[in-house]
Amino acid sequence: MAKTSKDYDPHMIKVLKGLEAVRKRPGMYIGTQDTSGLHKMVYEVVDNSIDEHMAGHCEAIVVRVLPDNIIEVQDNGRGIPVDIHPEEKVSTLEVVMTILHAGGKFEKDAYKVSGGLHGVGVSVVNALSAWLEAEVHRDGKVYYQKYERGVPVAPVKEKGKSTKNGTIVRFKPDDEIFTTTDYKYGVLHTRLEEMAFLNKGLRIGLFDERKKPAKSENFMFAGGIQELIQRKAEKRGMLHKKIIYFEGQKDELMAEVCMAYTQTQSEDVMCFTNGIRNADGGTHLEGFRASLTRTLNEYLKKDETMKKKLGGNLSGDDVREGLNCVISVKHPEAQFSSQTKEKLVNAEVKGQMQTIVSDRLSLFLEENPGEIKPILERCILSSKAREAARKAREMVTKRKGILEGGGLPGKLADCSEKDPALSELFIVEGDSAGGSAKQGRNRNYQAILPLKGKILNVLKARDDQILNNDEIKTLVTALGIGFGEEGYENGKLRYHKIIIMTDADIDGAHIRTLLLTFFFKKMRPLVDNGYLYIAQPPLFLLKSGKVSEYAFTEDQRDKFVKKHGEEKTIIQRYKGLGEMNPEQLWETTMDPEQRVMLKVQPLDESAILENVERTFDVLMGDEVEPRRRFIENNALEVANLDL
Repeated sequence: MAKTSKDYDPHMIKVLKGLEAVRKRPGMYIGTQDTSGLHKMVYEVVDNSIDEHMAGHCEAIVVRVLPDNIIEVQDNGRGIPVDIHPEEKVSTLEVVMTILHAGGKFEKDAYKVSGGLHGVGVSVVNALSAWLEAEVHRDGKVYYQKYERGVPVAPVKEKGKSTKNGTIVRFKPDDEIFTTTDYKYGVLHTRLEEMAFLNKGLRIGLFDERKKPAKSENFMFAGGIQELIQRKAEKRGMLHKKIIYFEGQKDELMAEVCMAYTQTQSEDVMCFTNGIRNADGGTHLEGFRASLTRTLNEYLKKDETMKKKLGGNLSGDDVREGLNCVISVKHPEAQFSSQTKEKLVNAEVKGQMQTIVSDRLSLFLEENPGEIKPILERCILSSKAREAARKAREMVTKRKGILEGGGLPGKLADCSEKDPALSELFIVEGDSAGGSAKQGRNRNYQAILPLKGKILNVLKARDDQILNNDEIKTLVTALGIGFGEEGYENGKLRYHKIIIMTDADIDGAHIRTLLLTFFFKKMRPLVDNGYLYIAQPPLFLLKSGKVSEYAFTEDQRDKFVKKHGEEKTIIQRYKGLGEMNPEQLWETTMDPEQRVMLKVQPLDESAILENVERTFDVLMGDEVEPRRRFIENNALEVANLDL
């Protein structure tokens, strides 16, 4: 007979209730069940070791990816306490590993500040693992306990003697929970390197032992976040001589800020609370931004020459362009918007942060007067470019008005259907492909827009330059909505299927990437609302006697050849869409009954979004070295690249 809850003691009842809650709604605790959540399992365990480091008891952390995607995290901290917990009446180690929200209660005043808090993250990891082992070296002894899907197999037991202190956690993610359990080395590398920068002097090792020879790297940065900003700024063209760095404290909040202005167009700000990355920022970021804008405007007022150049005040957008910054705060009672700690929400932190930044940034600039001029010049340039972009945007809006009155922009071949939900826009490269598409389409609901050549790389141009590009102006006008997120008007979008249809070759892939960059960076609502698609034209037309077949991959081609014989097979390779006649293009790529399209999925998970943002910046941004390294690391598996 199966046991019921009455057969368990109060501690086990609490354990089982917690397990049921986590396994029923894993996304609430770990963020998501895809690869982002999978990697967060590692970070949750590492965060507990980081807590030990911040408390002054851990100098090294080692993360191993073992065969079968088993994870091992080892630190040389004090080791999780194993004595009997006064409330639960079992070993504190078991409480830490099985009870949700146990927090730091197992040891009074164990941590002044904490990101992971033993018992919050690691208990969730345990619940979502097929099995987990905890090994503690403490007070000259080794203690061990194993769990299966969060349930202890046996009580904590003493295994032997030890001459060191620390904790080792091994776990295998549960494939009943996660759609994939395949860890990405590059994702772990990025996060662990980031944590090493954030905790100066801490050594973090990463070993991937799934294949031979094993990959391994060690991270340790004596300069901490200053070293991180120095590295980024040098690659992106730092505009001033010295990295801006300061620390400060206001009431219970301790803050560390490092920043530099560069020649790049985008803002790159990373926020942390108690060693935990806050992807959505929070009140510490709000306070920093408000104080930064106010402080730079104060310096602008003191410089008559600079003030005349601008003729007004700098906006928040003006002072953020080209800014590279790390904000790290420590707070004993940090509060977050969710279990995954994406956003800091303590209301008092905003004012505290404003005070710290205002005092310390002003002091830095007074002690280094030569640093402020290039920063102000950059901000003024950003302001003027923003104004030029506003005027260019107005011109695009006027052209859009022409379309609403019945005219057609550029070479757009519009459809007769006026309901956006039933209308499709195919964006094709060149007049040749455009000609075939126009002849092969269904004119009732399919519109065709040929673009000439490769559009501008929007990551390497200002908004005014982007909006003065003829192809982009035509595209924006045809869509019927404004430029950028702030100009998006859902009710005026003229097509609810926007389909990128480029040649199946390198040039086509480049044009597709440029268009994806444009939509993702400058018209994101179209992506987030699921309106963007990628057409999949065939690579080959295969014939053998009276049998003909289209092949979309080389593997499909090879199977056809193997089946019909190489000598009897005629292979036609399509180098471009223009090589297909209209009927072929319709039946392979445009006919809703037969075509295959990739939907550019909406992004509502911040960790995934962060990886996508980073990938776009690496592939399309100004920095050459990260792009070269990315290509070298991913060249052989680029077809299956997981963002």
